[in-house]
Amino acid sequence: MERLKTTIREHRVANQKLSQFWQGFDVLAEQIHLKPKNKWLYAQSFMHSSYINDLSLDRIYNNERLEFLGDAVLELNVSDYLYQRYVELPEGELTKLRANIVCEPSLVVFSEHLNMSRLIMLGKGEEKTGGRERPSIISDAFEAFIGAMYLDLGNDAVIQFLKEYVYIHLTDKNYTQQKDFKTELQERIHQLKRGQVTYEMLDESGPSHNKTFTSGVYVGEQLIASGTGSSKKVAEQHAAEAALEIITN
Repeated sequence: MERLKTTIREHRVANQKLSQFWQGFDVLAEQIHLKPKNKWLYAQSFMHSSYINDLSLDRIYNNERLEFLGDAVLELNVSDYLYQRYVELPEGELTKLRANIVCEPSLVVFSEHLNMSRLIMLGKGEEKTGGRERPSIISDAFEAFIGAMYLDLGNDAVIQFLKEYVYIHLTDKNYTQQKDFKTELQERIHQLKRGQVTYEMLDESGPSHNKTFTSGVYVGEQLIASGTGSSKKVAEQHAAEAALEIITN
């Protein structure tokens, strides 16, 4: 870890991205009442391989090892929660339900409710090609964050986090995976060959601790729909959902 810290300090762009991360992480930590002991674990959980590649460091410094751990921690805890809550469900139904919770689209939505994608540290090339919007990168960072929390604060902290920010979306045993409307819209527009999909913040209101955002989704230069939410990412998801409904109808 010391080599990682030293290399980042000596690299102007990487150091700037890390400084931006700390600012965003402090906001997240306050939002979810997280009191970290080792903040660098969480920083590493948001370091994409492209960020580490730009530093010419070994890949063990990126977030993939934490993602590996977090994936296992997430699956075990979700399994235990479902086993205890749905005592009447057979193995096959429990497996299906768990898969809907820990799949990529659901993890992206859980992450975006907390506006986590803004924390991801990307390399120059990945940033340019829209990596911050890529579902696989967002979901991997979410799992890596779970891994960091497990190492830093133990499994009880993970259980509490999942209870407050994941299980609240599980209304009953008929839960289906959370839809990533932004990706679905992007794919639909690509099929229709209609142009580039972009998002623009239209309005921001409310106190700093409880803001409401309104985002518009554009295809080319045309505003298709808008949506509101407690974070920019949630507002964009709602805008994309509204745009899909318009296109479908």
